[in-house]
Amino acid sequence: MDILRKLFPKPRRSTPASAEASVTAPLTDQQISAIMKDTSSHFEMKQLVVGAGQSIGKQREHNEDSLLALTSTISGNSGNVPFGLYIVADGMGGHQYGEVASNAAVRIMAGFILRKLHAYLYSVPSQPMQESLQEVIQSSVVEAHRFVQSEAPGGGTTVTAALVLGEQITLAHVGDSRAYSIYPDGRVEPITRDHSLVKRLEELGHLNRDEAANFPHRNVLIRAVGQGDVIEPDVVTIPFPQPGYLMICSDGLWGVVNDKDIYRAVADAHSLPRACQNLVEAANAAGGPDNISVVLVQLIG
Repeated sequence: MDILRKLFPKPRRSTPASAEASVTAPLTDQQISAIMKDTSSHFEMKQLVVGAGQSIGKQREHNEDSLLALTSTISGNSGNVPFGLYIVADGMGGHQYGEVASNAAVRIMAGFILRKLHAYLYSVPSQPMQESLQEVIQSSVVEAHRFVQSEAPGGGTTVTAALVLGEQITLAHVGDSRAYSIYPDGRVEPITRDHSLVKRLEELGHLNRDEAANFPHRNVLIRAVGQGDVIEPDVVTIPFPQPGYLMICSDGLWGVVNDKDIYRAVADAHSLPRACQNLVEAANAAGGPDNISVVLVQLIG
């Protein structure tokens, strides 16, 4: 017993119990909110903060949406590398394997991308990239397309994927899920372009904005993973919105919640998970006609 007392002496309190409790108490939601929204705050290390939300909606019997949110940070003497991979996929309604297609696309793409980047991110010494990030993410869509065609014939899915490395976003997009930049001044700007019949008719001048909003075949896609012989995703690299947020969502959100209400749902939240829940609730309050998926990402530092 004497030996144990020597090895593990009873700790001495240098402050009263009440004072120690006040020092170690977790931050309140209000304190977290103030830190996250204070754009003048300086963070020593750049890092990605993320939230995600999903709902079956009010009018569907099962969920055909799938999402992935994966975030890591490597920091040390060699620098700081925030890394994130965020994907939203919406299985095509009316197809036999819509839910299978969306889930497979998310998993196939994530696995492909992580295998390609593993040696660069996690090996010692770090191995140089053999392909550009645009080539990697485009190839991941092609792999998902082949798998869906083989394992879920007749199925199809949208895919909007964001690969974040440092302060850059590399996006791959097929279908009518969307990526947005959301800024503190209230701007909600789409990054992606819908691959839908209604969007194409609008671009050709056959429909104006109001007509497009009420078009009876808004859900008809002209491009989807798993559909057609060849898949051609839109691929682009852009700076991360700073200050601001990256949002990826299915049409179950953007189709029923306007830009003003999207911004309010994010601005009023004390955290990104709460913001995503606000967005899901707003979509359901608008009738929830479809499955709802959303990912919100912020780069701080």
